[in-house]
Amino acid sequence: MAKAKTAYVCTDCGAEHSKWQGQCVECGVWNTLSEVVLAPASTAKTSVGAQRSSYAGTAAGSAKVTPLTSVALTTEARTHTGIGELDRVLGGGLVQGSVVLIGGDPGIGKSTLLLQMLGTLGAHLASVYVTGEESLSQVAARAQRLGLPLEPLKALAETCIERILEQAIATRPHVLVIDSIQTIWTELLTAAPGSVSQVRESAAKLTRFAKETGTSVFLVGHVTKEGGIAGPRVLEHMVDAVLYFEGESGSRFRVLRAFKNRFGAVNELGVFAMSDKGLREVPNPSAIFLSAHSGPTSGSAVMVTREGTRPLLVEVQALVDQSSLGNPRRVALGLEQNRLAMLLAVLHRHGGVAAYDQDVFVNVVGGIRVQETAADLPVLLAVLSSLRDRPLPDKTIAFGEVGLSGEIRPVPNGEERLKEAATHGFRRAIVPKANAPKKGKVGEMEVIGVERLAQAIDACRDA
Repeated sequence: MAKAKTAYVCTDCGAEHSKWQGQCVECGVWNTLSEVVLAPASTAKTSVGAQRSSYAGTAAGSAKVTPLTSVALTTEARTHTGIGELDRVLGGGLVQGSVVLIGGDPGIGKSTLLLQMLGTLGAHLASVYVTGEESLSQVAARAQRLGLPLEPLKALAETCIERILEQAIATRPHVLVIDSIQTIWTELLTAAPGSVSQVRESAAKLTRFAKETGTSVFLVGHVTKEGGIAGPRVLEHMVDAVLYFEGESGSRFRVLRAFKNRFGAVNELGVFAMSDKGLREVPNPSAIFLSAHSGPTSGSAVMVTREGTRPLLVEVQALVDQSSLGNPRRVALGLEQNRLAMLLAVLHRHGGVAAYDQDVFVNVVGGIRVQETAADLPVLLAVLSSLRDRPLPDKTIAFGEVGLSGEIRPVPNGEERLKEAATHGFRRAIVPKANAPKKGKVGEMEVIGVERLAQAIDACRDA
């Protein structure tokens, strides 16, 4: 019997190697090579061709080159899922033939969210929930516990991709959920389920099925201990959208963030609260990201960040304390740590405030991760407030990018940020001069435009 040919594929960059080695020569990452079994091309082509010919609704004949001027430019039809926060992250709803990958830590609510979605969609759209990790009785018990109607919900306990596609062709669902992609395997390969080759081939079959039949497919993905999707990196390139569930351990709030979306904004944010009846939408996320202090508190600053198309008010807290170490600590939660070190250097050089002998701890309240530079100014104001043990003026917000020469640079959508702050009752704003309105006010809120870091510090001192 002929020995099966094998190769070693890097799970980070997808590069193939003829033999195993500790480091991938393409991307330089260690311990990422996984063994895959190479199936004969003729066998794979025959099996895939037979499967493709059985898809209902596929066009006959070979593809041909078509000028884009003759293609009808129509907007994708959106189907609302019944969960507003999920629709927001998806870009407005489900798109026909889209493939969405949802990842997150174990127990954070991926399966719960998708089951709730099918419970609301089942009344007017045919759907199938494919489980490879639970039995049908477990799925039914969870649906009953969440208070979902059992009549429109249809489930399938299967892990073989060929059997799953056979059932999908027979039932013709509009929405297909695979929980999870790491448990699915194909008969074409002899590798174990969850391996690089099995995940890649199974995802490719599901993506092809979605595009040729117009079925919306959701894939649940396991995550590694580093927080990335388990399996080959090419999995995230194959799908149309990649969503991540985030949340602090012990907190009931969950954040659903879009890292890739071909049909909507990237970094769009949806906020949920976990309850005994499943995930519940949070219509006003700014309320949970702002701490309810009884009075002014030193080391606290409120900023307006923008996630996707939504402005959010979040609180940045800083703690500055005398260091007993030779190298003072710089700890940032929810922010980039290297940027914190850079901002402290700018504060020393252009603000005249030295923190080289102080431990600096910065945290964004609520477990949210701020990835934009608009957090620079509020971070420095919070650090300065904690260092001097002097609270910032009450009902004051700030945002702006701080440059290495001490200038305060404008950020996008400044007017929307100011309107959001005024809606929540803030009376004073310290912002880049280019973002400040000509009248100097937004409603009843006074807006102070600054061009240099020293001006922002003086604005806090003079209040």
